[in-house]
Amino acid sequence: MSMQIIPAIDLLDGNCVRLLHGDFDQCKFYDQNPATLSEVYAAAGAQWLHVVDLAASRDGEAADINPLLRLLEHASQSVQTGGGVRNEQDMRIRLDHGAGRIVVGSISVKEPERFTKWMDEFGPEHVVAALDVRIDEAGIPWPRTHGWTRGSDRSLWQLLDYYEDRGLRHLLCTDIGRDGAMSGPNFDLYREITSRYPALSVQASGGVSSLADLKDLTGTGVDSAITGKALLEGCFSVEEAMEVVS
Repeated sequence: MSMQIIPAIDLLDGNCVRLLHGDFDQCKFYDQNPATLSEVYAAAGAQWLHVVDLAASRDGEAADINPLLRLLEHASQSVQTGGGVRNEQDMRIRLDHGAGRIVVGSISVKEPERFTKWMDEFGPEHVVAALDVRIDEAGIPWPRTHGWTRGSDRSLWQLLDYYEDRGLRHLLCTDIGRDGAMSGPNFDLYREITSRYPALSVQASGGVSSLADLKDLTGTGVDSAITGKALLEGCFSVEEAMEVVS
């Protein structure tokens, strides 16, 4: 089975944007309409779309999530979405509006028992643990939360050991140092994850800048690759990406 290409759209106040290293002060706005862009990606053959609601992530309950809900309702492909998911109601409203999978970041790191309860309640096929990591000097990946401003007392390996025994199915892992920088993915990180946890469906995210990057990712064992900025910047098309990984 070939690696899946999942285009990414980052939403901020209804606009399509990209952040560098998750920093709102380093935000680039794009002219593309998010709904139109989702249809372009669907027409190109992308079966899934990854949408991050940055306003919900930044503003919490005060955020206007209507732009996200409209996108979920009208997208013709399956959508996984994250950003600002803090409780069961946040999960339910997104699923009710058509999301196929909910991507959960900070809660999956800080409150593993609560996240496990959500997997049980909504089904592990509908929940993705999004673990954004920073690699320390010893080469150990440590999850970061709350817009990458806070650390965790468990390493990535300790957290995945915990979830492996509790039925986690989908993992999205981002090397923070690579995200939005277009410096190439952390291939060694993904090889180690898939080697340690072969039953997980792993999504690689962060750093993809070329077709060669995608080709090399196919050798790491990941199931899919999320790419956002490279598509927006015209480095390659969805069609070209799908061809190189098939």
